[in-house]
Amino acid sequence: MNDFLLSGLLGIVEGLTEFLPVSSTAHLRIVEAFAHIDLTLGYWKMYTVVIQLGAILCLPVYFRTEIKKFLQTFPRGESGDRTWLTHPLGLTAVAFVVTAVPAFLLTKVIGKHLENLFIMGFSLVIGGIVMWIVDARNAASEAAGPDAAENGRIRTWQMESMNLGQAVWIGACQILSAVFPGTSRSMSTIAAGQLAGMSRACALEFSFFLSMPTMVAATGYDLIKSLLPGYDNPIGTSHIDAHGWIVLGIGFTMSFIVAYAAVAWFMAWVRRRGFTPFAVYRIIFGTAVLIWSSPMG
Repeated sequence: MNDFLLSGLLGIVEGLTEFLPVSSTAHLRIVEAFAHIDLTLGYWKMYTVVIQLGAILCLPVYFRTEIKKFLQTFPRGESGDRTWLTHPLGLTAVAFVVTAVPAFLLTKVIGKHLENLFIMGFSLVIGGIVMWIVDARNAASEAAGPDAAENGRIRTWQMESMNLGQAVWIGACQILSAVFPGTSRSMSTIAAGQLAGMSRACALEFSFFLSMPTMVAATGYDLIKSLLPGYDNPIGTSHIDAHGWIVLGIGFTMSFIVAYAAVAWFMAWVRRRGFTPFAVYRIIFGTAVLIWSSPMG
């Protein structure tokens, strides 16, 4: 396949799956396998990081109004009863630290699993089952709405009402997505939020906010490894020709555009219909990956 078309395809796959609870890592690895991309090459490792950065960039653009509001109300919050630790921005930072420290310490373990299709397939199936059960568990409360929350399982309908315990719990659950590729960062944070008494929309919004520091840190670290000497498969920018820069640019741009559209659509969808279709898709796709990656597949 032409490099430009391949880059556009990978950018679309990354942008479409990065923030949906279906695992962008698994989808990218499958497409790269079919395209016979050699992931031991430094350029393609860096390429994957670059298109992830394109997807990340869409979040501060899409949530610019909410970010501005949170910055203006920090640290007391809209109601004036928050602190720097319990303000939504503080809770995002807490969840990030809870995730980042163990994930960094487990870097070697994570690296061994990143290309394992069997682990990806298994994680997709288990994550789909968990998401389905959790979403069904909260369906009645979601349908009743916030006015009837006292009679249901949901007690937190917006990020302004979150507490420290919920942030710590979500950060801890996000570690699973770092250790087991295919789990999906958004799936783990959304399901964790719902289990902690958050509505679908609240859990999803917090998942997006937590994605910003988490993905910037993770992709930034990977980018340093791919660019500087002394790391595995380094590639300096001086070694990239004009063709290589165009390929990177296409992937980055497509990833940003598609991710922005996916986030906007996903926010609207979840408020009306929930996560069940994504859970079913995960189970079907994960089963297919398991069959394909098995010795008899």
